[in-house]
Amino acid sequence: MEQRQLKRDLKNRHVQLIAIGGTIGTGLFLGAGKAIALAGPSIILAYLIVGTALFFVMRALGELLLSNAGYTSFTDFATEYIGSWAGYVTGWTYWFCWIMTAMADIIAVGVYINYWFNIPQWVPAIGCLVILLFLNLLTVKLFGELEFWFALIKVVTIVALIIIGVFMLFTGFQTSSGTVSINNLWAHGGLFPNGIYGFLMAFQMVVFAFVGVELVGVSAAETADPRKNIPSAINKIPLRILLFYIGALVIILCINPWYEMSAASSPFVQVFTLAGIPIAAGIINFVVLTSAASAGNSGLFSTSRMLYNLGRQNQAPASLAKLNNNSVPSNALVVSAIVVSVGALLSKLMPENAFNVVTTISAICFIWVWSIILISHIIYKRKNRALHDASIFKAPLTPFVNYLVLAFFAFLLVIMLISEATRTALLLTPIWFIGLFILYKRKKHQQ
Repeated sequence: MEQRQLKRDLKNRHVQLIAIGGTIGTGLFLGAGKAIALAGPSIILAYLIVGTALFFVMRALGELLLSNAGYTSFTDFATEYIGSWAGYVTGWTYWFCWIMTAMADIIAVGVYINYWFNIPQWVPAIGCLVILLFLNLLTVKLFGELEFWFALIKVVTIVALIIIGVFMLFTGFQTSSGTVSINNLWAHGGLFPNGIYGFLMAFQMVVFAFVGVELVGVSAAETADPRKNIPSAINKIPLRILLFYIGALVIILCINPWYEMSAASSPFVQVFTLAGIPIAAGIINFVVLTSAASAGNSGLFSTSRMLYNLGRQNQAPASLAKLNNNSVPSNALVVSAIVVSVGALLSKLMPENAFNVVTTISAICFIWVWSIILISHIIYKRKNRALHDASIFKAPLTPFVNYLVLAFFAFLLVIMLISEATRTALLLTPIWFIGLFILYKRKKHQQ
């Protein structure tokens, strides 16, 4: 009997919008307020720096995925170029990253629904998870369609903000905070009003805003014409960062001086309110609701594909590598959904600081995944120079830029160690990796 394989049902428009959805999340819509409060206008520079670093990570990821048609995820090339331990640890770490992120976002769905309906927040959270699971079990194309429309809502919202902001800027619009002007970028303490320390402390939130940028790589095995669609999606990342992150933040800071931003609420709500749109809170609540559902959808997709890949490599139970009649890894999907649902039910009982620790650990683990991609690319180029030279999607400035970005990631971890808000999470994270290494050693010993 012929073994089923993942279907390449994701079209170009799906891949493009998955890439956008991966780079625009609740980190921008909700987290930007806290980041602005810490860094002031220099937050724009922080987004540029992290965005540039991750573009080079994505270029390395793109070249590696296209160098071998058999690669379905970054665990494949991590195993080949670094070792089986790297594939094992990275695969389970990536699964853990998205489980944590999905837990947070599914709970967020319940909170956002509570804005309109006074019902226990776990009810819509679990309801949303069940709906997403059902749709994902049908076909991968449905996942692509969901992400397409979810991402489109985010794009329309940000473009609307930029258009309204540009109009207010050119007409010298008056708000309760004063005149809308580009001078607001530097007129209130300069670009670094809280000094270099405030600028550096904002980096953790900026990194979290970019979590999911690598999702386009996880979808490689189910992408129609990956040699065309993956390079196209990756090469457009700089333009998307400039438009959706930098453009939106510049407009926000021109309308509302940085020191008037509330760290506890979305800067998008504040700006739409200042623009005189009374239903702003409702509009943004709908947008962040779809953003959270989108992240939950991405979490189910990525965790199930990672479990599927681990099952194929005998690094997880073989049953997780089975596909249903629609060529979807149904067992892996159901297992991931069950774990997310348990977390969703328990997380409302957690104190807020524990929840923050979990999301910070997730961001730190993503730095591990991105670093493994860069290290794999360095070894790939050293071992396969001819293959690299003939690549249709050659990563630029390698290996120098790989080492530079790795050094930057190490610097980010030092910043997280210095910051009280992230220190506990950073010190707890090694427990996860130590546990994985012990399990890997035990597994190797049993073979």
